[in-house]
Amino acid sequence: MSSHLGENLRLLCSHYRSIAEVCRKVGINRAQFNKYLSGESQPTAYNLKRIGDFFGVEGYELGLPGEQFARLIGARGTQIGAPAEQDPLHALLQPLRESSGDLSRYCGYYFEYANCMSVPGTILLSLVHMREEGGNFLFERQERQVLSTGGLAEDSARCRYLGAAFQLQDRLFLIDYESLTVNEMSQTILIPSFKSRITRLNGLKTGVSSGDRRTPACTRVVWEFLGTEINRISTYRQVMLYQPDDPRIDEDIRQRLAHAPVRDGLFEVE
Repeated sequence: MSSHLGENLRLLCSHYRSIAEVCRKVGINRAQFNKYLSGESQPTAYNLKRIGDFFGVEGYELGLPGEQFARLIGARGTQIGAPAEQDPLHALLQPLRESSGDLSRYCGYYFEYANCMSVPGTILLSLVHMREEGGNFLFERQERQVLSTGGLAEDSARCRYLGAAFQLQDRLFLIDYESLTVNEMSQTILIPSFKSRITRLNGLKTGVSSGDRRTPACTRVVWEFLGTEINRISTYRQVMLYQPDDPRIDEDIRQRLAHAPVRDGLFEVE
């Protein structure tokens, strides 16, 4: 990357209200970004791509001579900073982004236990991955519903949900949609952990069953923290439907899903 990076970044930042706003939206530390602006440091390939994606330019273009880069941006001037600001959905969600707390401590992998909305009387175990990207906290949830007792992988319905998470005051709000069929959305509200080490989070989930009648439903849900790194193959093999008395579902999980009232003080957090 050439010495023109800092000059070109300053030009791009001038299309926004402040450098702080750019850093928040890109998800890069302000002190580190200042080093890019001053030429004291060069971004890694990963950060360079994040910056380029945000501004709508290619990484190599950020290293062009200033005058050449200015002409390039002049040709795209109406696009820099404009699409996101003019998008009504972006504007609608912006207050949530600005009010949301830092969810960094919750990033990682979880098992999600829930009473299955589509197959009543069973417990659905899903795999969730929460991550930070560009200052936003996103998550992916993998489901695999075995359609017959003892069914093989090919006998199961697979679902993949993509969503965003927000911490507003003392609750975690997660909204997602089924990305393979794009035919449903769900919302999960979790009680955050007030302990130094996250183990299990309790909450409620609303959505619709995947049956023909698509009945709206609500279930208690438990997230069990697995760590920031996992063996994805062996972990995913556990993603399926379980009978409530299955020995692989411990008594604490069963109690939380079946009996725990969702009220502070009674519905305890860990």
